[in-house]
Amino acid sequence: MKQGLRTAGLMGLLALAGCDSDPKAEPWDGLYTPLEEQGDIIADTGPFATCTVRKDISAPCGSPEVFDLSSCNRASLDTLEREGAVYRGVVRVEYMQPQREMATAAVGLRLSPDGRQVEFLNGIASSSSQLGDGQFSASMGYTNTASGVYFEQFALGCEAVSPREFVGCYSYCADGSTYVHGTFRAERMSWARGEAESSGGLKLRSESYVELGQSVDVFVAKDHAYVVSIQRRGEPGGLTVFDVKDRRRPVFKTSISLPGDNYWNGVWSKGDALYVASASSGLIVFDISNPASPVFLQSYPGGGPLDIHTVLVDGDRLYAMSTGRNAEVLLFDVTTPTEPRLLHRESLGGIGTGIYGVPHDAFAYGDRLYVSHMSGGYQILDVRNPENFEHLGEYTYYGAVSHHSAVGTLGGHTVAFEGGERQGAHLRVLKVDDPTNIELIGEFKLRDVASIHNMLLVGTRLYIAWYHEGLRVLDVSNPTKPRQVAHFNTYRESDPKREDGQYEGALGIRVPGDGHVYVVDDARGLLIFDEP
Repeated sequence: MKQGLRTAGLMGLLALAGCDSDPKAEPWDGLYTPLEEQGDIIADTGPFATCTVRKDISAPCGSPEVFDLSSCNRASLDTLEREGAVYRGVVRVEYMQPQREMATAAVGLRLSPDGRQVEFLNGIASSSSQLGDGQFSASMGYTNTASGVYFEQFALGCEAVSPREFVGCYSYCADGSTYVHGTFRAERMSWARGEAESSGGLKLRSESYVELGQSVDVFVAKDHAYVVSIQRRGEPGGLTVFDVKDRRRPVFKTSISLPGDNYWNGVWSKGDALYVASASSGLIVFDISNPASPVFLQSYPGGGPLDIHTVLVDGDRLYAMSTGRNAEVLLFDVTTPTEPRLLHRESLGGIGTGIYGVPHDAFAYGDRLYVSHMSGGYQILDVRNPENFEHLGEYTYYGAVSHHSAVGTLGGHTVAFEGGERQGAHLRVLKVDDPTNIELIGEFKLRDVASIHNMLLVGTRLYIAWYHEGLRVLDVSNPTKPRQVAHFNTYRESDPKREDGQYEGALGIRVPGDGHVYVVDDARGLLIFDEP
């Protein structure tokens, strides 16, 4: 037993409606109760819908005849909210070939205004079909360019649970044979839990549209906001610069996009240097001695294309995460900010599984680097020796897609706040004093159809860019019981550029200490708030 264990009720760990008005948390005395890791996948409570797959007929995979809908109340689908509503769902897999453990998968759907049509939303291809009388089905097909296999997926509505939620049956076919089938629950992705647009004094002061691609990250330096974007739907990504001396009236200054090199996913600054993470040329360095007009200097480390996904500056060190084939953490000396010098390349490729076992992001704290290694989980490195990193420990769980974290000292413990990037991803609070024995001590959850993206710890406030859930501000003075104190719902279905995918809404976030919070929403661009 841990010294001074306390009983922590599960309800104290979860996000509940109305929690913004809860009384202030008591200071944490450092005592905790270790929690059991449950993963991100929701607890299995059985099939979502009463429809089933018929085994007494021979019909093409995914055709409506395959499903027994006799017990469904399909007329109730007429009650669903429409008008371009975006629904995202979780699929309970009843059957998978080859046979595997029960799992869940994501599905996205958009209803037509009359409710008679449904589209699949996944950024690959979509088509729809209609049945009439308030009933619907949807289908989508595409060919995998690597394998040549033709995949199709089908969804049939069974009944509405509420005006914002419905259930149905799902199948996924490979070259005409059933690969997956199951039931799904879909929920409208606009503001959840009956929330208002904002709470906790979180006021939007300005909103600046970004023309280039899909906005993903921001850094604030020299009274300028530097927003990076990735290409989307034929629109190039790149760098967009705003003068934010007047936070209520940002002024667009310039945008930069390089032909064939504009998947720019991360950004940081030190002195007169701006660092951009490029999927094509690695670390791009700009001179921002004139902050309104960045000047390209060079890309590093040179010698060929290198996929850099995120960057982090800690003192005179710059860490770059490569999600490319080598799955590397790169360390640069930036004592002279405009002239990075490569010191070390560390591959963690042996950790994790598949193409997602790569270092996505990192947080430097003390002599350690905390690496979010996607399916490899959360990895901790001793980086005192710049030429030889030592692997200290890891925290993994079933279905891990470790994406981003923030670390600090609270109650005498080193505490990490970790979030994944997948459907149902939620906030984990980890005690990481001993990297060989990392313990889960707290959690905070919202909808199981949304995902976390980035986060920042400022004192005892944790700021989270939570995709469809917008900006969330948590009081973590007692990290075993994170408590929401403010929020702003940035996601709106009607925004231009909104693509209805799994990863839509608030992505990048900075709290530079100037009394403001800077958020980039993939469709709305740069949003500036008063710090609550």
